[in-house]
Amino acid sequence: SELIKPYLGSKYKLTEVPKSLIFHMSKHSGPVNEIQWCPVRQQSHMLLSASMDKTVKVWDAVDTGCCLNTYSCHSCAVRAAQWSFCGRRILSGGFDSMLHLTDIETGKQIFSSKNEFRISTLKFHPTESNIFICGGFSPEVKAWDIRTSKVLRVYKAAVQQTLDILFLPERKEFLTSTDAVSRDSADRTIIAWDFQSAAKISNQIFHERYTCPSLTLHPKESVFVAQTNGNYMALFSAQRPYRINKKKRYEGHKVEGFAVGCEFSPDGTLLVTGSSDGKVFFYNYHTARIIRTLSAHKEACVSAIFHPVLPSLLATCDWAGEVKIWQ
Repeated sequence: SELIKPYLGSKYKLTEVPKSLIFHMSKHSGPVNEIQWCPVRQQSHMLLSASMDKTVKVWDAVDTGCCLNTYSCHSCAVRAAQWSFCGRRILSGGFDSMLHLTDIETGKQIFSSKNEFRISTLKFHPTESNIFICGGFSPEVKAWDIRTSKVLRVYKAAVQQTLDILFLPERKEFLTSTDAVSRDSADRTIIAWDFQSAAKISNQIFHERYTCPSLTLHPKESVFVAQTNGNYMALFSAQRPYRINKKKRYEGHKVEGFAVGCEFSPDGTLLVTGSSDGKVFFYNYHTARIIRTLSAHKEACVSAIFHPVLPSLLATCDWAGEVKIWQ
């Protein structure tokens, strides 16, 4: 992309809140569950979107706003998708319990495996590019090795569903957020795991009786944020014992049972989240104040993500199947 080239050598500039719509891309016929910019900086004009319409699409979301390709390897809703670190493949998991690693140029599956449960989240290991973790409608979370098509490790959580997975900065530990919230207990809502031994490190991280549909890590500081169904985002230390910061709560947006994602800007100054009323909320990370809201969608906005290279370029998606790019 000619637009990205000038920025590749330079340091990421300060993030500003986007104001205007650049592309309105609506080719999905069902809700969009996930969007993600390609992690390879030179190819970061590409955006993937995974939808309930059983497809994954790749877009040129910087120069043209056109759909480059559609991948239809799933027979049910695609709930989770991730770029490989080389930017040539997409890992996807869906309600058909299938896992696929697709070559984006040929459209062929490099790896396919039937899982024992419907998948709601998956993440590649941050340094081991052949290993990923997946969770879903099951008490277990699994680590897979793509090279052998086998399960490496099983993490037993005694929950009904895993909602999100987040690797911590040291990469030896990861968190899972789950639906294990009952009237008398909120333990196991967020669980910290040792990746190698599959041992539980802690299940007493979050004590409020809300599920946390998504987790995100700060790009520079050792903290993470959990989106909660209490219509606020909570801030935690990413070091043991993962204490909650009681002084900061990011509130004002609505979650209302949607899997609303949240993310930091690449410079770490802003925290952005979708909202069930279709708005995007921009919070000042340090003060927890709302800087601005953007009326982005008519239906629930489930994801808003900043571009890794271009300052202030934002992609959003919604429950009506639309993907939009803002600047």
